[in-house]
Amino acid sequence: MPAVSSRGRGRRTISEPNMVPFIDVMLVLLIIFMVTAPLISPSVVDLPSVGSAAKQPDVVIQIIVGKDNLLEIKGQGAVKVENLANAVRKAQAAHPPNTTAVVISADKSVQYERVVKVMDTLQRAGIARIGLSVQLAP
Repeated sequence: MPAVSSRGRGRRTISEPNMVPFIDVMLVLLIIFMVTAPLISPSVVDLPSVGSAAKQPDVVIQIIVGKDNLLEIKGQGAVKVENLANAVRKAQAAHPPNTTAVVISADKSVQYERVVKVMDTLQRAGIARIGLSVQLAP
């Protein structure tokens, strides 16, 4: 029922919302949160750290993507994208299985799409342990 004001000559209704129920609900919610907050245990997220691999690779095969978009396997010379997977497999065959890793290094002026294409080519060929170098290629 709206409140009625009797000032002056006539009676008029006051059209202000009643805030008491709203304040009561907010106080009850505040008490609930204050009681339940200490009961909630903080969750722990195990994030990986750099160099946390089970075994570091014995041999690293480095693929360098140059400014002119030419690919080079360090120590073996230039190679085309079509022949990249075969050249990496040949380099891995000279070492025991699961002891080699492939690292892709690229100059900062190389388009990122080119680096992703090299990585995709190696992954489609089934080559495991592919990483990106954080240093600029020489």
